[in-house]
Amino acid sequence: MVKAASGAGVDRSLLARVTGDAAAAGGVRLVELADGVERGIRVLEFRTGTGLAFDVLVDRAMDLGAVEHGGRSIGWRSPTGFRHPGLHEHADDRGWSWLRSFSGLLVTAGLDHVMGPGEVDAAEYAYQPTAWHPLHGRIGNVPARLLGYGEDWVDDTRCVLWAEGEMRQARVFGENLRLVRRIEADLGGDEVRIRDTVTNAGSDATPHMLLYHFNIGWPLLDEGARFLAPVREVLWRSPGATSLSASYREMGPPQRGAAERVYEHDLVPDEEGRATVAVANDRLGLGVALSWEQAELPCFVEWLHLREGAYVIGCEPSTHHAGGNQAARDDGTMTWLDAGERRTYGITVTVLDGADEIGRVERLVAATGAPA
Repeated sequence: MVKAASGAGVDRSLLARVTGDAAAAGGVRLVELADGVERGIRVLEFRTGTGLAFDVLVDRAMDLGAVEHGGRSIGWRSPTGFRHPGLHEHADDRGWSWLRSFSGLLVTAGLDHVMGPGEVDAAEYAYQPTAWHPLHGRIGNVPARLLGYGEDWVDDTRCVLWAEGEMRQARVFGENLRLVRRIEADLGGDEVRIRDTVTNAGSDATPHMLLYHFNIGWPLLDEGARFLAPVREVLWRSPGATSLSASYREMGPPQRGAAERVYEHDLVPDEEGRATVAVANDRLGLGVALSWEQAELPCFVEWLHLREGAYVIGCEPSTHHAGGNQAARDDGTMTWLDAGERRTYGITVTVLDGADEIGRVERLVAATGAPA
């Protein structure tokens, strides 16, 4: 039978005997949203058969929208809904309009700018002297060209659910960046694997920045939920996070009027060079972990917004520090992609179903030797 945990032990021959359609066990289905600000968005619905169900928003950079496990929501749901990109204007709200499309487990930031809006030098394009960027760049509202999706049997005991799409962020006299995203999950598994390839498809050396804005909401986020991470040092805190009583590890209840708190952490990787963070709710016996190659995404930001009506914790692996575009140029850390050059990134999202799984991540974090 389909195993309800790791993805191992899926029996193809048994499925063929008990059902005429493997969708009885799980699969991928393309649908289109039809109402309100979400009307017209293509969505790929993934079901792994373990209780893990998640939506890939094809028309919003193949980001992850609603994510549930056993009917319990993991991805944050904001009041904006999953707004159609055709309604988006990057210059609205003086560059902060990204916040009008901000919802879901994953909202991608980049490809040539992250953090707050700003104007920077653009001499590399030999046209306009400067380029203006909105909050977290433009890629999150770029629809994908859907390259394919489906279910592939690797052997008779492993079935991979997958989808792949291409996004192009380009302008005349500007950047020409191509993002190809592949998303995989095993039938019978509790993890989502994201693999991105960013290529400079233009002729000019082009700045490149990328940030993965993973957002966890209620009921996984609740009073008493814990942030697990091998933090060597807190490199930077926002003004609202400077109080000694403000904890970035223990989550409080939603509070009326609470301000955001932002931390940049220096993480200790494991022996294989991977960084892992998690949010765990011991009362529910539920958590979610993120892991990635630290060499690919060396920076990490934790965003806490424990405010009534917008109650969320953000876990943000990134190519660059929290200072943003101009700071990266000033300190020499900006990534420049030559014509045809590419970068690849991979992140694994794992649902922690039960105390044993939460404990496994706790032990992994402790094994790094990071301060408790």
